[in-house]
Amino acid sequence: MSSRIYRAVSVTGAAQVIASAGAHYLPAVIAIPASRDLGLPPAILFAGFSIALGVSALAGPLAGKMVDRFGGRPVLMLSNLIFALGLTCLGFSEGMWSVLFGYAILGLGMATGLFEVAFSAIVRLFGKSSRNPITGVTLIAGFASFVAWTVSVYVESKFGWSGVCWFWACVHLLVGLPLNALLPSPLSASAERALNAAAPEGGGLPASAPSQANASAAPGTPDPTTPPPITDPAPIPNKYTAFLLAFVFAANSFVGMGLMIHMPRMLEGMGVPLAVAFTIGSLVGPSQVLGRLIDFFFMRRWHPLVSTRLAALTHPIGGALLLVFGAPFAMAFVILHGIGNGILIIARGTLPLAIFGTKGYGQRQGWLMMPSKFAQAAAPFLFGLALTDWGSNVLWLSWTLGLCVFVALCMISTKYRPA
Repeated sequence: MSSRIYRAVSVTGAAQVIASAGAHYLPAVIAIPASRDLGLPPAILFAGFSIALGVSALAGPLAGKMVDRFGGRPVLMLSNLIFALGLTCLGFSEGMWSVLFGYAILGLGMATGLFEVAFSAIVRLFGKSSRNPITGVTLIAGFASFVAWTVSVYVESKFGWSGVCWFWACVHLLVGLPLNALLPSPLSASAERALNAAAPEGGGLPASAPSQANASAAPGTPDPTTPPPITDPAPIPNKYTAFLLAFVFAANSFVGMGLMIHMPRMLEGMGVPLAVAFTIGSLVGPSQVLGRLIDFFFMRRWHPLVSTRLAALTHPIGGALLLVFGAPFAMAFVILHGIGNGILIIARGTLPLAIFGTKGYGQRQGWLMMPSKFAQAAAPFLFGLALTDWGSNVLWLSWTLGLCVFVALCMISTKYRPA
């Protein structure tokens, strides 16, 4: 089983780097040169990306349902074809409507090929034992920003913005499609039931095998390592729990996307020189990887709700330090924000698994993440508008949302035991 896990994690993680490069990290590279060549305002290029996020949100539940029914491999392979088509159309754009059309196709690729579907594919393969594989996928995908921006900037300098689009279209067909084709097939129904029965609640590591001494004990002798049976009925998650989770993911996505776009300007308003603000802001990516490593090595045996609550506190703590002490604590704020955000991205996959279980996981992910994608689409504009009107006091907005995320997580019980 370990080789199956390593194969699934490495293949899915590498494919996510390619998918993110042609989606989330594309507008930052092509928006200005494309707007200049096409005679369009840069806002049109960013509006196209917002449309892509909206299309992705609307198509997400259907994509998740397809994973539930057919497994992750065919859906992720389909995403490579859609991404390639959308990027090719975008590269051939000659005006506003062709740009928006290309981005709309990219939205379908994002619905079928990004984290939500990747998490669903992992859960379809490993059931309740999916927490560590999900963390592994996010660790590999953490290098997406470095790979995407480094490669895209180089290609743009040689072949222009259209060349960037066509390059990633070819990468999807020549690299991403074969990678996703290597994803293992789902287990049979009987094997999946056995795997879920052996996995602990919360999607952590499987229970350890009994020691030799316990194995040789006389029949009927209590095993001191075995927890007592649960006698009290476990609470059943309801629609309000789903609403709380959807709010958590949406609020975190709004803050994360808003700061990803406007972090340097906000830090400059706190008294940090702009060049230094860009350097400090670049620490978000490595801090996210650090957060995922902390989750994997120190928190993987905890209920994911506990680790997520701790992660949700990092942004309010860092924000409080920055608000009280100012520019000297800018780096501490960015690192704390990055660590917490890295763990919260893992929680998008592990919390629904721990609370609701594996049945209908993919379609449920689509519905839970729909508000999150709309929040991502609105964040660059709304956060930028607030930054223009309020200046550095916009940090109070992100601080309040971060605190609300923590409170919402505290309102969700850790005692849910899904069937």
